[in-house]
Amino acid sequence: MIRAYLSIGANLGDARASCLQAAGALDRLEQSRLVERSGLYRTEPVGVRDQPDFVNLAVCIQTGLDPRPLLERLQALERELGRVPSRRWGPRAIDLDLLLYGERVIQEPDLVVPHPRMHERRFVLAPLAEIAPRAVHPLLGRTVGELLAGLAAGGGAVERIEGEPA
Repeated sequence: MIRAYLSIGANLGDARASCLQAAGALDRLEQSRLVERSGLYRTEPVGVRDQPDFVNLAVCIQTGLDPRPLLERLQALERELGRVPSRRWGPRAIDLDLLLYGERVIQEPDLVVPHPRMHERRFVLAPLAEIAPRAVHPLLGRTVGELLAGLAAGGGAVERIEGEPA
């Protein structure tokens, strides 16, 4: 079993419920179980700014699935939860990103691990640092906590909202 870290986000409909539903579904994924999840965070959009704020969280799963089948299951789950193709960085009902898969580095046309922009994104690193501050980025050789601490000011507001309406 491999520990994989994922980012979950949404900003359409009941984003909070969608994120929690996705996290629950990951616990029922074949050959996998949810190990830990962060709190919920309200985050400003990155890229396309003219859209609602996102709700984000990070999860750790233990999985017996190889990276490609895991990605396929994540994409199927996105479709089940209402994701439809849209513009890059645009609004979405749900988004599941594979951030880290053990210590593996994967460079394929449609599967890149670690996630290529995770180290630049506060909305990814803040929730991930809550559950895995010592997880090491296999290309950069720095922990998630170090990456978060090293982010420049700005980059969109990130606010923990667990227990508040999203």
